[in-house]
This record gives sequence, C-alpha cells and structure tokens, in this order.
Amino acid sequence: MDLELTDAQRGARDVARRFAREKLGPIGVEADRSHQYPSAAIDELARLGMLGIFLPEQYGGAGLDHVAYSLVLEELAVECASTAVIMSAHCSLASWPILGLGTAQQKDHFLPKMATGSWLGCFALTEPQAGSDAAGQKTRAVRDGDSYVINGTKNFITNAPQSKVAIVFAMTQPDKGHHGISAFAVETDTPGWAVTRVEDKMGIHGAHSAQLSFSDMRVPRENLLLEEGQGFKVAMKTLDGGRIGIASQALGIARASLEASLKYAQERLTFGKPIAQYQAIQWKLADMAVEIDAARLLTHR
Repeated sequence: MDLELTDAQRGARDVARRFAREKLGPIGVEADRSHQYPSAAIDELARLGMLGIFLPEQYGGAGLDHVAYSLVLEELAVECASTAVIMSAHCSLASWPILGLGTAQQKDHFLPKMATGSWLGCFALTEPQAGSDAAGQKTRAVRDGDSYVINGTKNFITNAPQSKVAIVFAMTQPDKGHHGISAFAVETDTPGWAVTRVEDKMGIHGAHSAQLSFSDMRVPRENLLLEEGQGFKVAMKTLDGGRIGIASQALGIARASLEASLKYAQERLTFGKPIAQYQAIQWKLADMAVEIDAARLLTHR
C-alpha cells in the first residue's frame, strides 16, 4: 500500500481544512447547541465542489477518489461534526448508489443536481421495527402499471428535512424476506412524501434526522435501482461506502478531542507547572495520537 498522498488528495484536504477553520470553527458548537442546520456552510461546501467530490466530472463532480473524500470529512468533523455527517449522508448514502448502481438515465437526471448541491440526498432504510434487520421492514411498494405505490414509515433518516432526493427501500415481495426488498430513487416533492418528526438526538444536532411517512406515494418504474428484489444488494453495497464516511467523521471528532486535550494540558497548572509536563499526562496524549494515526491508516486502506 502506498501511504503517500497524491497532490490532488493533499489539495482537497488543505481546501477543506481552511474552510473548516474559517467557516465551521465559529459555528460548530452553536449549531450543535441550537439544533440549527448549517445551511450557509453547506451552500459554501457545495460551491467548493465537495458535495460531488467523488462524482465524475461528466456529472459536474470533482472526480476525486475516496481517500480524498475521507480526508475532507475528517477536516470538517474536527470543527463541526454536523456538517461532516450531512456531507457523508449525501455523498455516500444518496449519491453513490445512483452512481454505482443506477442506469444511465438515472445518473443523468440525478447526479448533476446532487454534484452541485442543489439537490441534497438522504437514505431511507431504517424503520421503527427494522434497523439492521432490513428484511423486517414494513414499508410496501406495490406495482401499478408503470409505477410503484409506496406506503410505510422510516426512522432516523439523516438529511430528510432538507433533501430533494432519497434512496427509499420497500418490500415488493414480502414473502421472500431480504430477496423481496427493492430500492428506488425518489424525488421528495412526490405527493405522499411527508416528514412527520425531527428527532431530538443525543448529539450532532445540526444534522437533522427525521421520521418519514409515505402515503400512496407513486414512484415511476424507471426510478427503480437495479432490478425488483435487489434492494438488499443496493443497501449493503451502499453501506460499505457509508462506513468510510462514518470512520472519517470519527477520526475528525477524535482529533478535535486530542487537540482540546493538548491545549488544556498546556494551560492547566498544578504545583506551579502545566500538567502537560507530567509523564502520566504525556502518556495519555501520546496514546491518543497513536490510536488516531492507526485509525486513519486503517480507514484509508
């Protein structure tokens, strides 16, 4: 494995670092405290091309790789975990399944808007009684001519209140378990789509997660991802990439914790000297730094 970063990867990281320090640093804590969606920061992130970071240039994306993507998310999460989560859900969970598994028509329709950030995306899999157990979901999609009619409820859907497109999973053949799940790219202005509750979470409050309700929501058949019954495959392949995003966010949060700890250790005095001069504290800080480096290398691999 080549551990050296390319010029493009370094460039993306450096742009993200400057943006995070200048734009997110002043708002990160307040966004979490006030539950305020950082709309201005997301708009600026879109103008920098970060919301289409790994989308090909033909769709208006930056055409970079997932290492660059990871580096950018880490930098954002250092200053504002909410902004990093918003970007990660949009890129990994909403854009990638269309890019990796969609038809040419689906890519042409959705990806240029998602690359520029004019359409934010979300991923609607989890339900009140079905989280990791995707086969236990109750949402149904019934074929009706050239459309599917979808009814059901989804829970904890990040970006849902702001999204213009969603990857929605529903049972088309309930008797087949996970082989009966299908996936759809849905425009959220479709009649029958409703955000019914924004969750009050334990943290990362600036990234809104919501409950969704689908009531006779009619989705064209051409919005089906892959074939009917292949939704579980769509979900699992998408979540593989989603884990890269989650790991990168965790890296940024851990790095922010280390930086705060180091600053405190240099300022806190006991017996006339900073606690950073005590070996026990130095060991703690060194262990934190080593674990973060190890996690970063594993994430990039």
